[in-house]
Amino acid sequence: MCSAARATLLAAFVACIFPIGTARAQFFWPHYGSWWGDHTRLRHSHQHRHTKSESTDENQPQETPKGPLQIIISIADQRVSLYDNGTLVARSSVSTGVRRHPTPLGVFSVVEKQRWHRSNIYSGAPMPYMQRITWSGIALHAGELPGYPASHGCIRLTNDFAIQLWHLTKRGTRVIIARQDVVSVEITNPHLFVSKPKTASGSPDSRIIAVADSGNKITAATPASLISNVDTKEISDSQVAGPAPSGAAPQKAIPISVFVSRKLSRLFVHQGFTPLFDVAVKIQNPEELLGTHVFTVMEPENEGSAVRWTVVSIPEQGTSADTTKERKAPKQQVIEARPSVQSSDNADTALNRIEIPEDVVERISELLTPGSSLILSDYGISSETGPYTDFVVLTH
Repeated sequence: MCSAARATLLAAFVACIFPIGTARAQFFWPHYGSWWGDHTRLRHSHQHRHTKSESTDENQPQETPKGPLQIIISIADQRVSLYDNGTLVARSSVSTGVRRHPTPLGVFSVVEKQRWHRSNIYSGAPMPYMQRITWSGIALHAGELPGYPASHGCIRLTNDFAIQLWHLTKRGTRVIIARQDVVSVEITNPHLFVSKPKTASGSPDSRIIAVADSGNKITAATPASLISNVDTKEISDSQVAGPAPSGAAPQKAIPISVFVSRKLSRLFVHQGFTPLFDVAVKIQNPEELLGTHVFTVMEPENEGSAVRWTVVSIPEQGTSADTTKERKAPKQQVIEARPSVQSSDNADTALNRIEIPEDVVERISELLTPGSSLILSDYGISSETGPYTDFVVLTH
C-alpha cells in the first residue's frame, strides 16, 4: 500500500513538472513539490463544472508560504518566477500581450481573485483562476500558451500553474512585470527601516495610526475610522484587523507599503489597501534618475533576529524589437532556465539619496512587519491606484 501511494505521488509530481501542452512549467523546488503535484488533479475535477459552487476545492491540501510571496514576470523570456520569503521556488512559461495590446510594465499587486471569471471587455472570454492586478483589465489567468506573446495584455499561465498559484496567493501579493528578467536579492542598508517593539494596548481598537489631513498635517486615527467608507464585503479578512474573539490567537499585523516618488518628491504610506499619510521628502541630486526598486521585509530566519530585506530592481531601458515582436516558436519549445545575476548597488545608491524626516521614520518603523515594502521610483503614482489597490507604478 505504501509503495503504491508513493508511486501515485511521484507520478503526480512528475506530471506537475512536465505538464502536457505547448508551454511547460520549468521546475519546482522540493518543499513545494507535493502540494503542487496534488493540485494537478484539480484540472480534471473542475473543467466541466464551472457553474458548480466554488467551495468544492476549499478543502484541498495547501502549502503555507514561508513568508511574503513575489510574482515576477519577464516579458523577454515569457516566464513567470515565484519567490517565497526571498527564495525562488517555482518558474513557468507565460504568454503576455501582443504589440497592439501590450502587457504593462511596473509594480502591481493582486487586487481581486476569482476562480471562474469571464472578461468584461472581450466578449466574455473565459479567464479561469483569474488574479486581477489592475481594475482596467489586466490579470493573471489560465489560458493558451502558443510559445510567444499572444494575449490582449493579460498574463496567461499554464492551467496547472494558474491553479496552484491561485491557491497560494492572497489579495495584496506583489506582482512585478519587467521587460528583462529581474531577481530578488537580499540587501542591507542603514537607511532601510528597522522595526520597533509594538506598544501593548488594551484592545485592538485602541491602536493609533498616523494619518494626514488635507493640509498634510499628520494626525491620528483608529483602524475603524480608516475603513469607514469602504465596502467591507470587498476586503478580505487579512486586510482588516478587528477585535478577536476571547481566547482566539492574535491576528497578524497588516503589512504597510511605502512609496517614494522622485517625480513628486513625496513619500506615501498605505496599510493594506488603505492610505495612511503622505509627506514631502528631500532627494539628493533630484535631476538624476533613481530607478525603480522594490524592497520587501521577509520573515526573519530566527526569532529575534534583525529585519531581513530583499530588493528587486527594474532597469530602465528602451523597447527592443526583439522583445516585443510576436514571433512564433517551435511547439515544444521550453525556455531555458538560466540563473539571473543582479547587484544591489543601484538600489543602495538610490536609498542613500533619500532624506526622510526622523519622525516619519519612527512612525513607519512602528508599523513595519513581514510583507511590508518600500518602493522607490522616478515615476508618480499611476491612475490605476485606487480605493481597492496597493500602489501601482507603471515603468513604461
